[in-house]
Amino acid sequence: MEKRLVLFLILAVATLYLSAWLQAPRRPQDKARLAAKSRDAKAPPAVDAPKGNQASPESKAAKPDVGAGQAAPPDAQVKPPAELGPAAAIAHTKVYPQRWATLGSADAESKFRMLAMFNSAGAALERIELNQPRFLDLEDRSGYLGHLNEVNNPGGNGCLIRVVGRGTPADVARLRAGDVIERINGLTIRNAEAFRAVIAKTRPRQKMSVTARRDGKEVNCEVTLRRRPLEVIRPEGTDPLSLLLTLEQIDDAKIPPSKNEMLGLRLRTENWEMIRADETEVAFRTVLVEQELEIIKRYRLEPLAAKKDGRASPGFDLTFDIELRNLGTQKRIVAYQLDGPNGLPTEGWWYASKISDRWFESAGLRDVVVAFYRDERTVHQIVSLPQILARDDVGPWRDYPISYIGVDAQYFAAVLLPDKAKTKPTEMSLASAEAMTVGPVPDNPRWRNKTNTSCRVVSLEHTLIPGAAPVVEKYVLFAGPKQPAVLAEYGLGKLIYYGWFDWVAVPMLHVLHFFYEIVGNYGLAIVMLTVLVRSLMFPLSRKQVLNAQKMQELQPEIKRIHEKYKNNMEQRTKAQQELFRQHNYNPLGGCLPLFVQLPIFIGLYRSLSVDVELRGAPLLGDSIRWCSNLAAPDMLFRWDSWMPQFLLEGWLGLGPYFNLLPVITIILFVVQQKMFMPPPADEQAAMQQKVMQYMMIFMGVMFFKVPSGLCLYFIASSVWGLAERKLMPKPAAPAAQPAKPRPARAAATTNGSGGSTSKRKQRGNR
Repeated sequence: MEKRLVLFLILAVATLYLSAWLQAPRRPQDKARLAAKSRDAKAPPAVDAPKGNQASPESKAAKPDVGAGQAAPPDAQVKPPAELGPAAAIAHTKVYPQRWATLGSADAESKFRMLAMFNSAGAALERIELNQPRFLDLEDRSGYLGHLNEVNNPGGNGCLIRVVGRGTPADVARLRAGDVIERINGLTIRNAEAFRAVIAKTRPRQKMSVTARRDGKEVNCEVTLRRRPLEVIRPEGTDPLSLLLTLEQIDDAKIPPSKNEMLGLRLRTENWEMIRADETEVAFRTVLVEQELEIIKRYRLEPLAAKKDGRASPGFDLTFDIELRNLGTQKRIVAYQLDGPNGLPTEGWWYASKISDRWFESAGLRDVVVAFYRDERTVHQIVSLPQILARDDVGPWRDYPISYIGVDAQYFAAVLLPDKAKTKPTEMSLASAEAMTVGPVPDNPRWRNKTNTSCRVVSLEHTLIPGAAPVVEKYVLFAGPKQPAVLAEYGLGKLIYYGWFDWVAVPMLHVLHFFYEIVGNYGLAIVMLTVLVRSLMFPLSRKQVLNAQKMQELQPEIKRIHEKYKNNMEQRTKAQQELFRQHNYNPLGGCLPLFVQLPIFIGLYRSLSVDVELRGAPLLGDSIRWCSNLAAPDMLFRWDSWMPQFLLEGWLGLGPYFNLLPVITIILFVVQQKMFMPPPADEQAAMQQKVMQYMMIFMGVMFFKVPSGLCLYFIASSVWGLAERKLMPKPAAPAAQPAKPRPARAAATTNGSGGSTSKRKQRGNR
């Protein structure tokens, strides 16, 4: 029994670790290039540190601490970056203040599925928050007031609000952009840092009394905080924002190598003019005076009531247009460069296991996915983070029509889809596309898997004729969960990959979702799935139990055989095989249930690592932090402040939390081993049992960071096995087989096995 149990555990761990080793992020080979690139990188914050609203380094100079609509000092807006040289070859119209705008709503009852925020610096997309209760931030448990892009009040004490998104608690409480928060619950707020410190200590559903100043008058508000929503796209440290645009080519001039823009251009950093900002559209405009070119970026978010091809929109797409117009008298040949989305979630970076769709290739937390038309079919390819770091097969793809390209995280994706309405799938709509990193690469290997990734596309060349209609190109940005039905609406079904055991994982998920619809709790659904699996396996497990019981009964006989032939291995083996044949015992008969359970175990593990419905599914309820995410370790309490670092990191890598369910799982394994393991027949068997005990401890370390849902399956399966073993009736003793008493004695006499009849057994026992 114990050998089969350990065999199963070893096979399971070996399979998991082989898969993890093949798919784990590895250091790129070009170490010198990485060292130069990440020389000044800073380590990311701790796991539960609140995410800040920091601006990109390219736009930092263009973001003074002023309220929306207020003009900034000219030097802060028009001074060219140092790397572009002292002279600006291209002039811009005027200096515009930095402004923010939002589309959609944070209210789950609204006609939108998301709240998107835009920044006039680079006419960029700053963040996208999902408003559905199923998609919440799993790491930051503080109260959510809304992202206000708050800064110190330039006129004195207080915290200046620069933007308020629709449907946020701040919006419900009627706070507005331009308000200065002076007090919260009677506590004086002196600056933005003090405001953030107060919010960090709050909890969801907490009520706050806020006193603000608006147009010189005091305004009092009552605010009810909520759980923080998940941000599919967000500002990350000092990395550039999403969907930044610049011109790749103007006539014969092109962007120099290793530069982000042409000499004098500041399209990625300067503030564009906000020409429209309402509930349906946000538009930005900029003009290049010398080249007489106008560029407009329009963002739109369609409500759920809108129809697409006769079907309701899933609501996880943001549409934006790029408009190029010639304002002069000479024709211009231009092409633009557009960066993709970045800043996708890194939740679970210390335990998550993301898999690749190609054998012997590793995957990162945030990989780049691309699909292009080649050889009369659409090819889907995952470019993993290790590949991007090593610049291995990351593009640019120039010769194939691009269907989509974007960033793929464990449960969410943000993918750019060029407009195919004007072209056929086989026609080129982009000149090139490539995968890339965004911002610095951390020096510490522990943080390397959190490297920010994105993509970049370059348009085809466009000839702009003076006085002619502008060139308009449309894109769709999908930013949402990796739900099969949702992805199918956008042609992104291949973003879901379950690994080698998809033939088990997919049916198992259907059964799991069916049980969830009945009980409304995925923890109970996993227990019900365990009962179903063990019930279907009962004939096999019954045979396994009977084999184990028979093995226990034969232990005295086996011990005598070992004593008699202790120096003759060949005779010992023959005698033991004859004993097994007499009692119809197959030593391998109990292994089949283990091999049947192994694909189920791996399939469930992959399901928990892929299915977004299990992400954030609690065992006991949302208000209890422990085991609040069945797709993650249970995280009973945090211990990284006093545990030795070599236990938390390195090859052990226990992580920053103590997990209880893996300990319970291993305890049950040990109990099973103690209850049903026969006494050792010799010193070698005793040594094997000790090794197995140590192996259990090793298994506990290996299982310490597996999803709590998987531990729940093991616990339920172990309890079922204990009950099954206890309730199983014991078979009749071998002495109760009178049909073959004499041949058994003869065989026992011939082979020196000590006999097999009841009398012979009694004499042997005496």
